[in-house]
Amino acid sequence: MQIGCSPNPGHSRTGLVHLNHERDGMTKPGLTTKPSLVAEQGLVSKRAPGTVSLITPSHRKDLERATLLIESIDRYVTSFERHYVIVHDEDLDIFKKFHGGRRVVLPVSQFLPPWLHQIPHLRWRGRSYWCSFRAKPVSGWHTQQLVKIKAAASLPEDRYFLIDSDNVFFRDFDVSTVATPNALPVHIYRDGVTTNHTLHVDWVHATHQLLGLEEPTFPTDDYIDQIIVWDKSTVNAMIARIEAVSSRDWDEALCRVRKISEYTIYGIFTMRDIATKPPFAITTDSFSLTEWGSTLLSKADILAMLDSTTHEVAICIQSYNPTSLATIRESLNEFHARNEQSPRRLEAV
Repeated sequence: MQIGCSPNPGHSRTGLVHLNHERDGMTKPGLTTKPSLVAEQGLVSKRAPGTVSLITPSHRKDLERATLLIESIDRYVTSFERHYVIVHDEDLDIFKKFHGGRRVVLPVSQFLPPWLHQIPHLRWRGRSYWCSFRAKPVSGWHTQQLVKIKAAASLPEDRYFLIDSDNVFFRDFDVSTVATPNALPVHIYRDGVTTNHTLHVDWVHATHQLLGLEEPTFPTDDYIDQIIVWDKSTVNAMIARIEAVSSRDWDEALCRVRKISEYTIYGIFTMRDIATKPPFAITTDSFSLTEWGSTLLSKADILAMLDSTTHEVAICIQSYNPTSLATIRESLNEFHARNEQSPRRLEAV
């Protein structure tokens, strides 16, 4: 009996598409919904060569930010197959308004292992927690990383943009530029992790442990960013490597290590033996200009931020920053009014 935990729900009452997450020896990852739902969404379990989709994990506290992101995607982003919005099961009802067309809202339970169970009614420092008999409890911050990896490994497209919900696009962006056979950009901050960055150092050590690599030296490259693009075959190869090294299911291995960063794991794995993987293009250019600070920003600050962009197609003001979404919207609309003859306004909802 699992004390203090409730099992992941087997199905949703919302009518949204579900994916199978059963283990080897059972049904392989793929779509296991009713045929009518699969047909309605146009989703298939086989791989779709040359396609690119978007993945956004979110939750109820980020609903307004996710709304702004979705509005901007619909106005500026083209050539994507699907936009998957993955939310906590209890948040499905408030996100289901976005479900339809190329946008698919999915519950996190469909991407988490069946042995990992959410602890009901427990929140600490604003986070939910999951427990199991295989590892110590993990927070929603950890499970979101598991969800990103599982989604990129099991959804049907070739490549995925992972887009946090505090991003907003402000320029036209054609994602087909990273579709196969084009080289996939790998964003790097050269020597971005020093011994002064304790958390990032922990992530690098954990990654080397998971991948069976030698002890890292510092400074070393950092791979953290707000918009990242992943290759499906590389994600599955990364999973296979973690399981070979740990002799465990990859998600259990990550829960046991705990101090992890999915972007660090993918980045370091990609850079090792890169000749054996799909074609990559190393870049120091980011898709998004990010404000990492916690200082309140004025409209003038945001406009200066937008004016400073060159290659970026989005900006990200971190969710912990106290700047209001109204100020961000006003800044974006003024920026567009100054730079476009027919500005596409981001209307408040």
